[in-house]
Amino acid sequence: MHLADPAATAAAGAALAPLLRAGDVVALYGDLGAGKTSFARGLLAALGLADEAPSPTFPIVVSYAPPEVALPLLHVDLYRIDDPAEIEELGLDDALYDSALLIEWPERLGGRLWPDALSLRFAAEGAGRRLTWDVPPAWEGRWPPPR
Repeated sequence: MHLADPAATAAAGAALAPLLRAGDVVALYGDLGAGKTSFARGLLAALGLADEAPSPTFPIVVSYAPPEVALPLLHVDLYRIDDPAEIEELGLDDALYDSALLIEWPERLGGRLWPDALSLRFAAEGAGRRLTWDVPPAWEGRWPPPR
């Protein structure tokens, strides 16, 4: 999918929002500035977040819950994680009982990504971005959204 600008990237995130369920993991791959946070902001806005979502780079995990958003969600940025063992301390497995996870820099998990995670990849393409994906069985029929 071609994303012409940040607004198109946010719109792609908004398209994912109504498809999310508690227990879902969405992994966002891409270089710095590839559009991961713009996508996340579009998703969170579509879930009802009134203010612009901050980047979770420094806090690592930002939690959202009703009534702020329609679905409990943890926005996770693993950029500053050097050792995959540090991730255990974040409690992400426990969060999946009632929340969805949106993870930037999932490669920092050291190959421990959940098998049912939807993997979205952002890459520069001219002035815009190219969004590609790997769809596990748990996401078949949900992503990509119908056009």
